[in-house]
Amino acid sequence: MNDLNDLLTIERVDAGLSVANKKGLFQQLGAVAGRRLGIPPKAIVTALAEREKHGSTGFGGGAAIPHAKIDGLSRVFGYFARLTQPIDFQSVDGMPVDLVFLLLSPPDAGADHLKALASVSRLLRDRETVAKLRGARSRDAMFALLAGVETLNAA
Repeated sequence: MNDLNDLLTIERVDAGLSVANKKGLFQQLGAVAGRRLGIPPKAIVTALAEREKHGSTGFGGGAAIPHAKIDGLSRVFGYFARLTQPIDFQSVDGMPVDLVFLLLSPPDAGADHLKALASVSRLLRDRETVAKLRGARSRDAMFALLAGVETLNAA
């Protein structure tokens, strides 16, 4: 899994998600992912909250990768959102988060889950890419950046 094309489609990119806090974010992510996956949103929200108890998935620089393993999935699922306003996420660096990449995996997807986390983490640690994601004017431009296909519309 060298790129995010296996995890993401343009329909799974949100260029302006509005939430007030981490709980609201998890509820929104649960609702969106639940609709797409046919899984009860509450199961997703609960799994994300349980994972977060082990330490914040906000890894710094205003980015977070909330992730969980969910029964009923056949493959790793990704969803990216740029928040309209940064929220407190108890990130390791204390910075509020405005870029969120949700990863949901089947319970037995050990290696694939770790590869997906590593790929997303590399992407969101790249300052130039993060700046472009924040400045992108459309979902199409954000998807192009995330999928590694830069276009003239990307910035």
